[in-house]
Amino acid sequence: MASCASMSVVAVVLLVLAAAQPARADRACYTRVFSFGDSLTDTGNYGFVFPDDNGAHAPPPYGETYFHKATGRSSDGRLIVDFIADALGLPFVPPYWGGHSAEYFAGGANFAVGQATALSPEFLRENGVPLAADTVHLDMEMDWFRDLLKQPNLLCPNDFAGMLGSLPSPSGFDLYTVFYRGQHRNMAYQSISKNILAL
Repeated sequence: MASCASMSVVAVVLLVLAAAQPARADRACYTRVFSFGDSLTDTGNYGFVFPDDNGAHAPPPYGETYFHKATGRSSDGRLIVDFIADALGLPFVPPYWGGHSAEYFAGGANFAVGQATALSPEFLRENGVPLAADTVHLDMEMDWFRDLLKQPNLLCPNDFAGMLGSLPSPSGFDLYTVFYRGQHRNMAYQSISKNILAL
C-alpha cells in the first residue's frame, strides 16, 4: 500500500523535524491536538463506534506493549499522533467517543476511526467500491468535531488559540479499496483528487 508508506514517511519527517527543534517558549503555544483519520491515527474510537466487532479490526495487543493495557489502537505501541503529542509536551489524544467532560478533552480529541474513508461512501459506491452501510468517513468525523464545539461549558472560543489540527492525507483505506479490490487506475486518480479537494 503505497499510500500508507508515503503517509508514514511524511509523518516520520514531521516528527523528526518537531523533535529536532530546540526547546522553545513557543512550544507552549499548542495546548490541544484534534486529529481526524483512519486506523493510522485512531486512539480507540473504533471499539466505541463498532462495539459488536469483537476485536476483528484491532485484535490484541491493541497497544498493550507501551500502555500496558488495551487501548483500541491498531498497533502494539504508539501511533504517530501519540509521538506528535509527546513531542509537543501534550498528553496523548483521547478518543472522542471515550468521554464527554471538559477534563477529558483538556488536551484535545481524536476523531479518527479505523477503516474510515476520506471520501463519502456514496462516492465510492457510485464508482463500484462496495462498502458497508455504516462506513465512517471524514464528513462524519468533522460533524463529531462540530458537535463537540456545541457542548455547553465544554470548550470556550479562546480554547482554540493553541490548537494543533491534524487532517489526514488521502485515506489509506480509500486507496486500499481502489487498488486491492480491483478498481481501475483512473478511479485511483479520481479518488486521490477528490480526497485532496475534500481536505
